Amino acid sequence: MSLSQESDAELMVRFARGDADAFENLYRRHESRVFRYLHRNVRDEAAANDLMQEVWLAVVRRAASYQPTAKFTTWLFTIAHHRMVDLIRTTGRLQSLEADGADTPGAGLLDSLAADPKLEPPAEVQSQCEATALLNAVAQLPPDQRSAFLLQAEGDLSVEEIAAATGSSFETVKSRLRYARTKLRQLLWEYA
Repeated sequence: MSLSQESDAELMVRFARGDADAFENLYRRHESRVFRYLHRNVRDEAAANDLMQEVWLAVVRRAASYQPTAKFTTWLFTIAHHRMVDLIRTTGRLQSLEADGADTPGAGLLDSLAADPKLEPPAEVQSQCEATALLNAVAQLPPDQRSAFLLQAEGDLSVEEIAAATGSSFETVKSRLRYARTKLRQLLWEYA
C-alpha cells in the first residue's frame, strides 16, 4: 500500500518510527485545512503561518507518544485550537480582515471560497462578493462560536470531536454551532 492510501493514524505510526515521507504525506493532506482554520480565526496571515509552524512542530514532538484513540484530525485540530487560543490570550485581540496586507479584504481567503475561475466574469464577481460576505459574517461571530463553526467547516469535526478539542461539553458545542448558524443566516440574509 502506498503512503497516499494509508490512514492518518498509520502514517503517524510510521513517522514515529522515523519515516519522514509519512510526515510529509500527513502535512500535504492537512496543511490547507489547518491553515484556513487558523487564518479565519486570527485573521492575520503572518500569525497563522507562525501558528502553523507551532502546530506541526507539536505534531513532530508528540509523534512518539501519539495514540490513535481518536481521529487524527481531531487530535491535529485540538493542537491547532489550543495554539490559536494561546495566541489570542497573549495578544489580547484578533486582527481585522484587512490585516493580511492585501488590497482586497480577505483576498487570500476569497480564492478558497470563490467560484471556479472558468466561470463567466459576472458569475465569478458574484461568487467573490458572496465569499466576501461569508467571510465578513464569520468574522462577526463571537470567538467561541466562530471557532466551533470553523472546526466543523474546516476541520470536518463532529460535535463530539469539537467538544474534545475545545474542552467544552457536547451541549455547549451544539449551542455554539446553532447560534453561529443562526447568526450567519441573519447576516447573510441582510447581505442579500
